[in-house]
Amino acid sequence: MSSFNDNIINNPFISHLPESMKDFPRGLFDSFPVFTPSEGSIEKGYDRLAEMIEQNIPAGLRVLIIDGYQGIEWNKLIDELILSLNKLKIQPEFIDVSGCYVPPEVLRKRAEPFLGGDDPLFGTHYPFGAEVFFDVEKIAQLRIELSVRRGQKSGGLTIIYGTGSSLVEQCDELWYIDVPKDYIQMLAREEKITNVGEKEILSFGDFYKRSYFFDWPALNRLKQQILPKVDVFIDCTNLQEPAFIDGEDFRKAVYEISESPFRVRPWFFPGPWGGKFMQGHMGLDPEQPNFAWSFELIVPENGIILEKNENILEFSFDCLMYLQNERVLGRNAARQFKYEWPIRLDYLDTIDGGNLSTQVHPKPNYIRNNFGETYTQDETYYIVASKPGSRVYLGLTDWCDPDEFKHALEDSINKGEELDIDRFVNSEPSKPHDLFLIPNGTVHCSGKGNLVLEISATPYIFTFKIYDYLRRDLEGKLRPLNIERAFENIRFERREKWVKENLVAKPKLIKDGGAWKEYELYNSPFTFYNIHRIEFDSAFEYETDGRALAVNLVEGEWVEITASNKKCVKLSYMESMVIPAAAKKIIVENKGARPCRMVLVYIKPQIGAKLPINKPEE
Repeated sequence: MSSFNDNIINNPFISHLPESMKDFPRGLFDSFPVFTPSEGSIEKGYDRLAEMIEQNIPAGLRVLIIDGYQGIEWNKLIDELILSLNKLKIQPEFIDVSGCYVPPEVLRKRAEPFLGGDDPLFGTHYPFGAEVFFDVEKIAQLRIELSVRRGQKSGGLTIIYGTGSSLVEQCDELWYIDVPKDYIQMLAREEKITNVGEKEILSFGDFYKRSYFFDWPALNRLKQQILPKVDVFIDCTNLQEPAFIDGEDFRKAVYEISESPFRVRPWFFPGPWGGKFMQGHMGLDPEQPNFAWSFELIVPENGIILEKNENILEFSFDCLMYLQNERVLGRNAARQFKYEWPIRLDYLDTIDGGNLSTQVHPKPNYIRNNFGETYTQDETYYIVASKPGSRVYLGLTDWCDPDEFKHALEDSINKGEELDIDRFVNSEPSKPHDLFLIPNGTVHCSGKGNLVLEISATPYIFTFKIYDYLRRDLEGKLRPLNIERAFENIRFERREKWVKENLVAKPKLIKDGGAWKEYELYNSPFTFYNIHRIEFDSAFEYETDGRALAVNLVEGEWVEITASNKKCVKLSYMESMVIPAAAKKIIVENKGARPCRMVLVYIKPQIGAKLPINKPEE
């Protein structure tokens, strides 16, 4: 092999990958990005928490409430805190608020209407708060008892703890413990936790479904209510040594983030079709069979990491939205989306893997009427890297007969025989920097050999799989299909000719700055966001104009991005970042030796004013 080919194979920045390439060199991708706030400090450890309690008792601390999200191993946490308090000869009375929960069978009945019956995957979001977990009479009585204790002479201490305990309200201090959702899922897979108020350990599928549709919506509303008044914010991802920050310092840090470019912590997961590119390029666990997904920016499940004094603390992205949604989204978008960050970025890796399942996303009215979502999953595939011969499946072939297609899919299941999917589903060749539009109702999937940056609306679990090559998941179970629901949503008019004309992006030059060019990749009535790409050698400036941006460096080595508040951050090849509306203007400087391309995604300014998120009649 020539030295030229050796250089290509060892270059982590190439996107046209040789077919022979099997080992993918480590790039600059940082899988653990941090944000350093200008003020405040992060501390850690139970001894320090106990010292804070000791200091505050003479100042009138009689009742301390420690609330927290799902996923906290409360017994272990309280045992450690007791040990640290004993060292200081402090012996509070501890009250576990779970004693005020309704019985598990009552809670199951309350959750049942939102869990989709026998449907193994889907349900409807619970619309109210954490009060649903509690016996109202017990909470009322506890509230009275604590109000009495708060009126007693200082010196005694009661600590009430557990998920939802802040609903008691009567306290002198309120601490809150946060846990990121990928950590919650890890603990659930290890059978260390269960759902709120539940005593039985559920299968992971049942745990996730109830959490997603019932527990998390209720707890999110409580989190939103109490964040402005939390006295101490605690990160419990390390149960042995939790990190924490003063509540006011936390809110100042969140305010600073709301006007600064920042990255969230991505998380990664293997899958039956997963590839090998991310595993090498991002330096992921080599013991895993593959990595199928990188959840770059899926706000309901990502966290943001603060670093100060060589200590780190993680909090969920939704904390930022609950406290500073207008500064992050911009006023117009915040009116429409409230506390939701609506743009999703993730990677799908099929390089040296297999085709994704053939699938379709629901039409707007279908997702509203069946699942209670306010908008649907319109998405796009941006090809960041690929091997020769790669393709994207998109729309139907001209000769696809819907009845024949459905019958063939059902036959495949019943007979256990693979289907020639190319007979029914159209495919288009894919190469780096191609963009494919996938509005709801469009049959689609990535073929093997692609690293796809999926740019989408945030709803992310409502995928109706049509065909999956009779594959089993990593636990050996056949992956469930949703053929009936899929066929209720497929737009059968989207066939080869229409796809080529409407769903294969044709970049349009809209600004030429000499040293940089801005292209419009996607501006269509199909969805509420637009996609642009800026190509530059040295630098460019960009005004947010009151819009939030989701960005990704799809070519180049690394850049520095500086906002109006002078906060300067690094963004490397393939990394994703949020530019809040309050950042005002950013300056992007190329610090590598290669030309750069950056994708920018933003919400159309007319959304919520002149245009709906999705067409209401659909």
